Amino acid sequence: MTDYAVHEPEYSGTTDDEWEDPQLNDFETDDLGEVADHFLLSASGFPPENFSDLKLPVVDPEGNLNLNALQTAHGGAHGVEAIDDVDEETVEEVEDLLEDLASEEFDHDLGD
Repeated sequence: MTDYAVHEPEYSGTTDDEWEDPQLNDFETDDLGEVADHFLLSASGFPPENFSDLKLPVVDPEGNLNLNALQTAHGGAHGVEAIDDVDEETVEEVEDLLEDLASEEFDHDLGD
């Protein structure tokens, strides 16, 4: 099992715009510490060793927490449970964080 590090993302606003996973070149910086603030998980800690270590982006490159990204990360083909080698405790921690962010910032219930 990979020992993923979980952290709360940093953001300056919110949006419910259409969501696409960002790539490294979408960000105005190549500082992985700053880029990592847009993600929930890292396989190598925060800051990550490589961009590919980052999983579950929920903040767009402009700094907005995205409701559609929260929904994607919570379930489905690109959700936390679809990540290889993630343990159940990490899945639960991430799902709780996603549900809290959706509720607090969007008054939205991600449900189970």
